[in-house]
Amino acid sequence: MDPLKALADAERTPYWLSQPGAPEPSPRLTNDVTADLAVVGGGFSGLWTALMAKERDPSQDVVLIEGKRIGWAASGRNGGFCAASITHGLANGMERWPDEIATLERLGLENLDEIEASVERYGIQCSFERTGELGVATEEWQLDGLQAAVRAARELGAEPVYLDRDQVRAEVNSPTYVGALFQRDSVAMVDPARLAWGLRDACLQMGVRIFEHTPARSISDGGDRLVITTPHGTVRARKVALGTGVFPSLLKRLRHFLVPVYDYVLMTEPLPEDKLAEIGWRNRQGIGDSGNQFHYYRLTDDNRILWGGYDAVYYNGGLIKAEYDQRDATFEKLARHFFDTFPQLEGVRFTHRWGGVIDTCSRFSAFYGTAYGSRLAYAAGYTGLGVGATRFGANVMLDRLSGESTERTRLRMVRSKPVPFPPEPARSAVIQLTRWSMARSDANEGRRNLWLRTLDAMGLGFDS
Repeated sequence: MDPLKALADAERTPYWLSQPGAPEPSPRLTNDVTADLAVVGGGFSGLWTALMAKERDPSQDVVLIEGKRIGWAASGRNGGFCAASITHGLANGMERWPDEIATLERLGLENLDEIEASVERYGIQCSFERTGELGVATEEWQLDGLQAAVRAARELGAEPVYLDRDQVRAEVNSPTYVGALFQRDSVAMVDPARLAWGLRDACLQMGVRIFEHTPARSISDGGDRLVITTPHGTVRARKVALGTGVFPSLLKRLRHFLVPVYDYVLMTEPLPEDKLAEIGWRNRQGIGDSGNQFHYYRLTDDNRILWGGYDAVYYNGGLIKAEYDQRDATFEKLARHFFDTFPQLEGVRFTHRWGGVIDTCSRFSAFYGTAYGSRLAYAAGYTGLGVGATRFGANVMLDRLSGESTERTRLRMVRSKPVPFPPEPARSAVIQLTRWSMARSDANEGRRNLWLRTLDAMGLGFDS
């Protein structure tokens, strides 16, 4: 199908956030308030931090401030893949923390179990489905990597299933598939906006004070409390947790470690029963393919297909602009790839197209730290796998703020930092060369050129 025709009526807005049932915004801060804990950022990172702070100590006075609306940024724009991994996948974790990987995998699975338990306990209606994920190979050269991943996971006690061409096409019928890795229990599908809205409601029920449309402008040491200034009031808090992702941080030091990368998504109309029957997908797994530039896709409650990924765009200079949320060249490319993957769906149209900015760091998974004498804690750099991992990061921040030595805070992954990015304009040159090299690697059966091999040796890189 002509991708332009399929896109013709697609709204330029995130599907999740445009659903009916969004809560009315909390009031903005208009005076000065005090708190035991101030949480900056109303995405998953901040919401989990505020909620679990109250769970740990209900007597704590917790204030959360959000510059716009709860869940409006990455938390409400992603694909809704809630993965157990806290290391951006097993391979990334094994490469960087081989001595800890068994512990990291266990903690990740425990974290996912706890997310599921919280969703049930608070009655959050976010369509949580523990469907697992298919990692599909679309080129023969990708099969060796899948088989190596199966062996590595099994050595750690997991039970992934390797599917050959016929087996994977019996699960989901695409002529592009040549094999797959099926992880049954380590990924859930969620409606991310409704998860954010549900966490907001849970926070309010626990007594968290939430102020929306309240951007944090600066932070200073006010003696016994840290002082956060906003346009119309201040928050004076004994402790502060930062969950602002890639947006300009109150801590300038973080800007050396983070870059904004834009990711783009399409959503189809609900599939008629006959169309859905042509591709199967009865087990409703999330799916990701195996290239450096990869697609991710899944079914919604009403059998729409969310289709995203592939292009991970860094705009030179590292600016964050609202107009970057729309990129027609990428939408057209995604639409072409969609019909290449599912030619049976000829005639299906897209109803929504959108983009959003991801906080990326050079190790692809979150990093953590403190400031102001350990009265401020932060977690950032989730690189697109934050739906689940932000809860783990929230626990790390709360551990750090309490001064506790825990299994989490003793991890080398938690104690170490990624390699910082160079300043501009070198930063843009490095990232664009890396993106080009990764595309070339996909086109050359996964062979990595000298530039990518150099980055591997340095611990630097770039990921979708």
